[in-house]
Amino acid sequence: MKHPRNPGPRKRRTREHVIADLGVNHVEKHVLLCGFVLHRIVQDYGLDLNMFTFSANGELENGEVWIQVKATEQTKRLADKAAIAWRLQQADLRHWLHQAMPVILIVYDVAADRAYWLHVQEYFEGPRRFGLTATGKSVTVHIPDDQVLDELAVRKFADFRNLAFRRLWRGPQANG
Repeated sequence: MKHPRNPGPRKRRTREHVIADLGVNHVEKHVLLCGFVLHRIVQDYGLDLNMFTFSANGELENGEVWIQVKATEQTKRLADKAAIAWRLQQADLRHWLHQAMPVILIVYDVAADRAYWLHVQEYFEGPRRFGLTATGKSVTVHIPDDQVLDELAVRKFADFRNLAFRRLWRGPQANG
């Protein structure tokens, strides 16, 4: 039955909205299984989540991990490499590469119900960082397909944060 004051078509939830939420949910599951927490960033300017960790006795640890989640119906695999290709915007990269704490890109493959991760700052160290300014408005990264998001990966993100935190306190010569 049609409502007498039908204002016409309403906003719709698109498939893109659904898979984006599935991607975030996939990340949340693995983070929660580690006993950590995520905060969703409401105003998305290129970062979706902020992960906080806790010590074995439940104390909040210093620092955080920034996470950007992308979702797709199917990942694009490279024929010559065991990797997934993903295009990133230059503006996002400029922002991420200037973060003191780690930024992790997570690409969620809906069809496979699997996510892959990339530590952005580490990926763009050395020659890749030099070439970044010479590229166009986007850059394609190659995410190794063995970097699957699971609890071990989430704990590794905390290790990346610990290393970044030590570098902040001791200077760039602190590598471990």
